[in-house]
Amino acid sequence: MPGMPVTEALDAAIARAAALLRAADALLIGAGAGIGVDSGLPDFRGDHGFWRAYPPLAKLGIRFVEIANPRSFARHPELAWGFYGHRLALYRDTVPHEGFTILRELGARLAQGAFVFTSNVDGQFRRAGFANDRMVECHGSIHHLQCSRPCVDAIWPADAVQPDIDPADCLMRPPLPSCPHCGALARPNVLMFNDARWVDGAPKRNTAVSRPG
Repeated sequence: MPGMPVTEALDAAIARAAALLRAADALLIGAGAGIGVDSGLPDFRGDHGFWRAYPPLAKLGIRFVEIANPRSFARHPELAWGFYGHRLALYRDTVPHEGFTILRELGARLAQGAFVFTSNVDGQFRRAGFANDRMVECHGSIHHLQCSRPCVDAIWPADAVQPDIDPADCLMRPPLPSCPHCGALARPNVLMFNDARWVDGAPKRNTAVSRPG
């Protein structure tokens, strides 16, 4: 509020948010990369933030929009999988911070519960115990794979992928994941930049009984 000290304005905003929650019958959680920072996950904010997380790609001058791109799997699959394989292993090992639990418990108190709409592909909401059928991961999930062509409109869990990454050059050692339908290179079921080949696998992910972990 104009003219109000910062601490008082913050207290007033928190009180108003609490009142709105008490009066609500459902909670819609909209979340981007920022929510994972307190769990220790990078948010790739700008090229320099991305390069701090991936020094080998900084040496090559490869930007986030270039590696997070389906063309990278065609041009240099070992490097593309080095980047995504490292992220897959990182997300598997990351425990969601307490904020996820707080949000889930807030939703549990409401008559219609909580719903999640997130652009994150890390699976942290699933690991934190949010229901599959109350979540939209609008950019897909790194915990699922698809054919890089794609030969079929299908996705499958990435559970069998155990990334072996050379930290010096961010290259994934063979064998690289392959499509069980045609044998072509598989890729994460993640919506990338300039991605006309992404398979929207939301219905399949949301009916899965197991959570990535």
